[in-house]
Amino acid sequence: MSGNADVDRLNIRDVANVAGVSHMTVSRVINNYPNVRESTRQRVLDVIEELNFRPNGAARALASQRTRRIGLMVDSAADYGPSNTVRAVETAARASGYSVSTVSLRDGQQSPDEALSHLTDEGVDAICVVAPRSSSVAALRKLVVGVPVLVLKPDADPHFLTVSVDQQIGTRLALDHLVELGHREILHVSGPLDWLDARARERAFYTRAKSWGLRARPTVIGDWTADFGYDFAKSLRNLPEYTAIFVANDEMALGIVHGLIERGIDVPSEISIVGFDDLPVARHFLPPLTTVRQDFASVGNKAVEVLRAAIEGRELPTETTVATELVVRESTAPPRGKDGGR
Repeated sequence: MSGNADVDRLNIRDVANVAGVSHMTVSRVINNYPNVRESTRQRVLDVIEELNFRPNGAARALASQRTRRIGLMVDSAADYGPSNTVRAVETAARASGYSVSTVSLRDGQQSPDEALSHLTDEGVDAICVVAPRSSSVAALRKLVVGVPVLVLKPDADPHFLTVSVDQQIGTRLALDHLVELGHREILHVSGPLDWLDARARERAFYTRAKSWGLRARPTVIGDWTADFGYDFAKSLRNLPEYTAIFVANDEMALGIVHGLIERGIDVPSEISIVGFDDLPVARHFLPPLTTVRQDFASVGNKAVEVLRAAIEGRELPTETTVATELVVRESTAPPRGKDGGR
């Protein structure tokens, strides 16, 4: 196969099939990744030339031309975590001399394929995926991108670059705090479990609860909103058996506190509440909220650091996890009727 026939229908997988390598190897060659064997690199380049394979992204990369633009694909951009992550990436990118193009998936109104096409049409040098759901990551794995892709997700991924917030440590800090106060009956209110961060927090919660010998309670699956938390708390008919709740984000925690107080249940003397995020207003909740702080600025800096290394063909950073911190305020106390302690 040679010449210009069917050039418009060629893609990276066609090159990979002819060269006898994976499509990810072709992508790494196109984007000048350093960790490709020289003989493999040359074979892929020879096939690219033979097939006259020149998609826009590949042509720019092969000519060593860059737009200095990063594409951001974000789910639920209006929510606190995603919106702050986007701002952090934009700030870090600008400080590094890169501009940013952002596309929101907006609850199914735009598919990952459509969002990806929009960004690649703008000639981005790399793509960063913010607040992904498992479904959107699965869809991305089926697409041929042609530029480095970084997904902000809790676990490493063989298909993408990754940067993560340490969900496991953050959850462990929250649960350990409650156990050390004396709580043994603890409920978890999670975010939607299609969200990778929500799933990571839920798994970390049950792993740590098991290590403490705590009773496994069914997860209450929320939707991240304060309204959900409020409705859940208001639906309680009596004071529940559990004495503490670990909530997957601060907004649901706010709604739960509101609903509990309206039900006549005091926080924290009857039920302790721990959130996750550390909203700027969390210290002004009544009572001020104990929560896990995420460092969004560090996430943005780390994401841009990794993407720049990939774009510029440098060695990738080995440390790609951002630490979390427990912030103890007044929404947690020893369990009712007990002195606390272990």
